[in-house]
Order: sequence, then C-alpha cells, then structure tokens
Amino acid sequence: MTDILVTGGTGTLGRLVTERLRTDGHEVRVLSRHSPPYAVDLRENGGGLDAALGGVETVVHCATSPRGGDERAASNLVAAARRAGVAHLVYISIVGVDRVPYGYYRSKLAVERTVEESGIGWTVLRATQFHDLVAQVLQALAKAPVLPLPAGIRDQPVEVAEVADRLAALAAGAPAGRVADMGGPEVRTFESLARAYLRVTGRRRAVVKVPLAGKTYRAFRAGGHLAPGRAVGTGTFEEYLAARFGDGEDGRRG
Repeated sequence: MTDILVTGGTGTLGRLVTERLRTDGHEVRVLSRHSPPYAVDLRENGGGLDAALGGVETVVHCATSPRGGDERAASNLVAAARRAGVAHLVYISIVGVDRVPYGYYRSKLAVERTVEESGIGWTVLRATQFHDLVAQVLQALAKAPVLPLPAGIRDQPVEVAEVADRLAALAAGAPAGRVADMGGPEVRTFESLARAYLRVTGRRRAVVKVPLAGKTYRAFRAGGHLAPGRAVGTGTFEEYLAARFGDGEDGRRG
C-alpha cells in the first residue's frame, strides 16, 4: 500500500480522509501545526517538513486557512515534495474559485495553479461548501434576535464524509488532473437552509433578507459557487442537522 501524507490531517476534512485511507490499509502520516510527530506550519517552511515527506509517495493537501497564507504554504509544500520525490499531489479546492471574485477563492485558485505547475503528478477536486460550514454561519447569525440573510443567495451543501471518501479514492489512484466537481444533492435557497436550521435547533428568529452590493455578491447570486450538474452527494442538510443536533432541549444534545 501507498505511504501518504495528509496535510491538515486533524481538521474537519483531513481527519476523515486519514481515517478512510488507514481503513484501506495505507500508511498515513498526519501533518498539522500542533500535532506531533509532524507538527509543521507550512506557511513558515520550518524544520520537520522534509522529514515528514521522507519516503512518502502521495500527498493529500487539505490544510487551509481563510485568514491567509495558503499560497505560501502551497509553495513550501511543493518545493519540499519535489525534493522528496513525491509522485502524486492531491488538492481539495472549492467550486467557483474561478468565477467568484472572493479573496479566499482567489487564493484557492492560485494554489490550484501552483499544484498544476509543480512538475509533480497532480489531482484537483473541487467541492461545494460542507454542511458544517453552512451550519456554523447560521449559528453565528442566529445569535441576534433577527437572523439577517443575503438576499437571493442559493447554496448546495455537501456532506464532508462523502468528500473525504472521494478524496481518499483519488489519493489511492494515479494522478488524474482536474476531476469532475462534487456538489451536494440539492441547490437550495439560503433562506430554506436557515429555516431548516431554526426548526431543528428550536430557535425562533425573524428572518430578514438583506440585499448587498459588489462583484462578489453578484457572482454568488449568479450561482458561480454551485455545481447543479454535479449534484452527486446524497446526504441532505436536514439529515446532517438531525445527526448533529438531535431532538434534545433547544434542539441540541447536551
């Protein structure tokens, strides 16, 4: 079986990718900023990266931060992967990074290009937003008595475990270039997702749709982040909510 390094291997996606690969019999190393024995901050190109990559055939690059530094981290990883003779670099990106002029998306697109131009065999998978992120956003918005939503926005959330399965399968195979996008099973209005969240969590909030301005908002309204032709996920947002929040007091377990 293949020796594989997963960057961001303690995160929401990376942890599940690691589990899938180990279940399939692969030797997996987890690289993250604070998790020994491969505690490395890719943005700083500190010591330990070469050791982490020694003998590794495939890298699954899940590490990311909306706060910045992804491009520098990717450059450092690619340089070290070249030195180590890595044969396959797999990267998880986001649907719409080439259509929505949002800073984080632009950074993800730049990382895609770094991977493609690395000289290493590569695979890039773009997925729509995870259920977890949508719930996190709604949880933050619902802290106020009124829940404000950007008007006219739709989303297509996907179950992170399904993306992990796909990413693990790609990592176990040969470099495939840019593969087909992976979207959730339904394109939904953000309002319908918000109301589903409120129902399950037992929160009562007035929902107010707020029109915004700017190129990024227009691109989201136009559905640049959606993949309706690739609605291959099966887990719905309601199923995710039921599994996460259950039927306890105020819609939450414990």
